[in-house]
Amino acid sequence: MTNEVIERLPPHLHQYIKPQNYAHYSAIDQAVWRYVMQKNMAFLSTYAHPTYINGLAKVGISKDQIPNMYGMNRILKDIGWAAVAVDGFIPPRAFMEFQAYNVLVIASEMRQLKHIEYTPAPDIIHEAAGHAPLLADPEYASFLRRFGEIGAKAISSPHNKKLYHAIRELSILKELPGSSKIELERAEAAVHDLQKQKVEASEMDQLRNLHWWSVEYGLIGNPKDFLLYGAGLLSSIGESKWCMSKQVKKLPFTQEVIHQNFDITQPQPQLFVTPNFAHLSKILEKVANSMGLRKGGKKSVDKLVASEEVGTVELSTGLQISGTFKRCIPHPLEHSKAAYIQTIGLTALSFRNQELVGHGTSYHSDGFGSPLGKLKDSNLPIEDMTPSDLEAFGLIEGQTTSLCFESGVVVKGKVITGMRSIFGKIMLISFANCTVTFQNEILFQPSWGKFDMAIGASIRSAYAGPADLQYFPFEKNRLCATPEISFPPENVYYQALEVQRSSPEKATCSLEDLGKEILQFEAEHWLLIVEFYTLCMKKKNVEWTTKAKNRLKEIKQQNASLAACIKDGLTLIKH
Repeated sequence: MTNEVIERLPPHLHQYIKPQNYAHYSAIDQAVWRYVMQKNMAFLSTYAHPTYINGLAKVGISKDQIPNMYGMNRILKDIGWAAVAVDGFIPPRAFMEFQAYNVLVIASEMRQLKHIEYTPAPDIIHEAAGHAPLLADPEYASFLRRFGEIGAKAISSPHNKKLYHAIRELSILKELPGSSKIELERAEAAVHDLQKQKVEASEMDQLRNLHWWSVEYGLIGNPKDFLLYGAGLLSSIGESKWCMSKQVKKLPFTQEVIHQNFDITQPQPQLFVTPNFAHLSKILEKVANSMGLRKGGKKSVDKLVASEEVGTVELSTGLQISGTFKRCIPHPLEHSKAAYIQTIGLTALSFRNQELVGHGTSYHSDGFGSPLGKLKDSNLPIEDMTPSDLEAFGLIEGQTTSLCFESGVVVKGKVITGMRSIFGKIMLISFANCTVTFQNEILFQPSWGKFDMAIGASIRSAYAGPADLQYFPFEKNRLCATPEISFPPENVYYQALEVQRSSPEKATCSLEDLGKEILQFEAEHWLLIVEFYTLCMKKKNVEWTTKAKNRLKEIKQQNASLAACIKDGLTLIKH
């Protein structure tokens, strides 16, 4: 697919993209798409944000057939966006990163007929018809992109990772024909058990909630007069009608939504209403102000340590340290400050998101540690010292010196060289034959090689992911693939109806012959009978129209759970 936006994606995101094999969509899938889209458009033309209906055409989506990603991308590039197919749920950070690059990720699978009203699994109805149309609104599209930029930096927790994999497994089983009741119950129990655990909310938890109550289930207007814009509502027949009832509380959209959790397997008991899309951006920025990305400090490094994932600490000099943070020693007198930070494994040093030459992961392969803060008996941070100040503390190339920090960390060694930023600030000093101690603990010793000391009086930012995405080794995608689903036997009847509808001269059997078999199908195949009924009406075949209608009436009487779907299908045909 030719779209310059996709070509700008960093290499590590390409591993999640998979080709959309359009031939894998069955005739049943196409029928489900038509039914859902026709029903949604009939309802949403009144209750959705005005951009939705107009936006469908603007992003290349038709109610008549499942969208082809190639066609969507030809159209999306005109508004500066792109779409890629992925395999079900992808990791939240990767999802956010795609969005930051103006790329909409679309799970290309289609929901089963039995989940026609709602599915907890991502599918092409939700991803394409739910998310894409609102991209036609510049203010909303800008909010999405900004959300991606901030969300990609949100610090996670090990609990987040476990919950993500549990939800992914459940979503796969929910949409996999033949999944046993025992498998589903086990997967649902795993999700519920993790959701019930009392753990401190991570930054990713908070942004996930913000995303859910806006991008997925958001309303716009005011609590008494609102329209739908969240993709979960725009793509779910059941949820979009349910949310209109008084049983669902409508509350103002504020920063407090980050504390409101949700259950993806249940209809939402409350929804939040934003007055406009600009308000979403305002709340997002408020949340970002509370994150390590902007607050920095020792507490943010502690979050990175707890996450057990690659993150970046940016110091007051602009030096960026990227790696898996293992330890953050607090200042003994000022506990809100860090005395020493330490990573393990692959680490890289960068400045302005570009890796410093000679300081990549091949050099810092066993981790990196450094003291922070001011030197004892100095009013100036090292980065602000003049040449005479540096000389006073023995920071002269080729001289052996002993540096005592206010925190009590002591660095003894021979100065080899230093590195300044483009603004003239010293941000790195290297020592030979160096020993670093804190109280009675040795933090670095000469046998470990050269000691590179990061310079920074304070930590101004701490966030998830490496600073330089181009060079830092990325984690390989180890997600199990969504199993391929073979076409069920009834698919041939859907195909036969499609031939009768679009190319009757190529039909190999008559409408009457099809009717004799289709009307014998069990109630669970109600959509096939609706499709047959629609075709009979179109062809003005009174006899088989009557027979099909009677069969549908019989199913409605015997199966209360299907009555509403059939009624809605017949209403759509009538209008």
